[in-house]
Amino acid sequence: MKNIISILIMTLIFLVGCDSFLEEENKSNVTAEEFYVTVEGYSALVNANYAALREIYGDFAWMFSAGTDMYSEGRDQEPVGLSRYVNLNASSEGVDHLYKTCYVAIQRANTGLYYADITESTDDLAQLVGELKFLRAHAYFLLVQSYGGVPLITEFIAEAITEFDRNSTEDVYVQIFTDLNEALSVVSTSAYDGRVNQRAVQFLLAKAHLTRAYESFAASTDFSDAANYADAAIAGQALDIPFGELWTPNNEMNAETIFSVQFDEGSISADPGKLGNRQQNFFGSYTGGPEVAGDAPYKSYNLCPNRFALSLFEQGDDRWEGTFMTTVYDRYFDYFDEADHSTLNAAQFYAPSWYTTADSLAFRATQPTATYREFGTYDPEGADISGNWATIIVKKFDDPTSLFGAVGDEGRVSKRDIIIGRLADAYLVAAEAYLGAGDATTGLARLNVVRARANVADATAGEFDLDYILDERGRELLGEYHRWFDLKRTGKLVERASAHHMFIEISNFAGNGGELKILRPIPQAAIDLNQNKDFAQNPAYN
Repeated sequence: MKNIISILIMTLIFLVGCDSFLEEENKSNVTAEEFYVTVEGYSALVNANYAALREIYGDFAWMFSAGTDMYSEGRDQEPVGLSRYVNLNASSEGVDHLYKTCYVAIQRANTGLYYADITESTDDLAQLVGELKFLRAHAYFLLVQSYGGVPLITEFIAEAITEFDRNSTEDVYVQIFTDLNEALSVVSTSAYDGRVNQRAVQFLLAKAHLTRAYESFAASTDFSDAANYADAAIAGQALDIPFGELWTPNNEMNAETIFSVQFDEGSISADPGKLGNRQQNFFGSYTGGPEVAGDAPYKSYNLCPNRFALSLFEQGDDRWEGTFMTTVYDRYFDYFDEADHSTLNAAQFYAPSWYTTADSLAFRATQPTATYREFGTYDPEGADISGNWATIIVKKFDDPTSLFGAVGDEGRVSKRDIIIGRLADAYLVAAEAYLGAGDATTGLARLNVVRARANVADATAGEFDLDYILDERGRELLGEYHRWFDLKRTGKLVERASAHHMFIEISNFAGNGGELKILRPIPQAAIDLNQNKDFAQNPAYN
């Protein structure tokens, strides 16, 4: 494994394409120092910063979703440390993912900020600097939530450095807010086009303030600041796109998207198994994959929604049909490819919790050959996971035009964008922030905007608390790479994961010295390569 604590110089790797952003390549023999001081070269360098997001989000989703209250493994085992907290240690599979990818992103940002002082001046240079500061803050925000205090590296490193100190969690938040506040005044105020704009900065400021608000060193205004920034990101915009339409393939750049990781066919076609993303691979049982000639997506049988997640939905909630593939037709992708479903033959049907005997009989009468699966028989706890289609599938991320590569469709073959910030999330951040700030009435109003779009009744003041917000986030954001951070932020990880994950007991979280395994361990390779032998591991793993 590459040295993940010594941040190495990135040269030609910076020139890797990033969607439509990167339209020029350095095909000459000029050095980085010569290239990055040109308009073309600096643009390529900034675009490489966006490409770093693909490595953070495009591969395995364990650090975002595993080991939570909503997802569990099906037939294929997830990394046991991250999924069950059993034998979780500094060498466990997957614990280094964000450490590696976020520090690559930070070094790219630092390089871009260094060259900003010596590159050719352009009218948009200040804006590009703001984008880089946002991207650096984003990487540090993922790191500090996952590992706590980490080394703060804010300067361009031209030579490998093998000795680092560990900064405090508080210091890292100070740097995050410094970068975001400096970015806020210089980035574009235009509508989102794939690049960082003011709304994206406001959204990340809201999340960062909300997250710090639960820390012992929180500022007294963090909850209210989070509410104000969330409202600024909302900017009075209504949730008026039907939930299912939000997730129509190729509609990721809709008016409710605040920030996303960009992919497209042209940029991944050279090696679709490595350049696309895996988001569609998770959240459901195996479908047959390439052996059914591309008629169904590959599903890894990992991160399957559990019974608790499925039970969060009530009758009439548009998010049930918008999230899950409740009816699988003979050809899976006909759901997307055929406008009229009335003449299609159903192969699988997953009945919701509210189906009555009459509902069941009515469906069976119209689709007598379909495999009818009662609620409670198609989640990881109740399904016969030895076969295909045994657990319900999340369809939100399906890509009917996946570019299957030589490695098979289990690779990173999706070319759909990964949405990491959207309007409904801003409303829910505002709801949580207002509650924390002592204004439950306004918080409830923000949450009920989300429920109204879903076509369900308003929550009441008596229901509105932190657990209700987490349930609502579960319904609205299922599969969207937020859940572990939501539970860790709110202090609910141990309680809710042990209550709802079939393989997690409270005792699984017990670490060394009576500490709980909530923060992830600093990767062992990073500790081994660091010449500073006083660099401390997180207490639960000492």
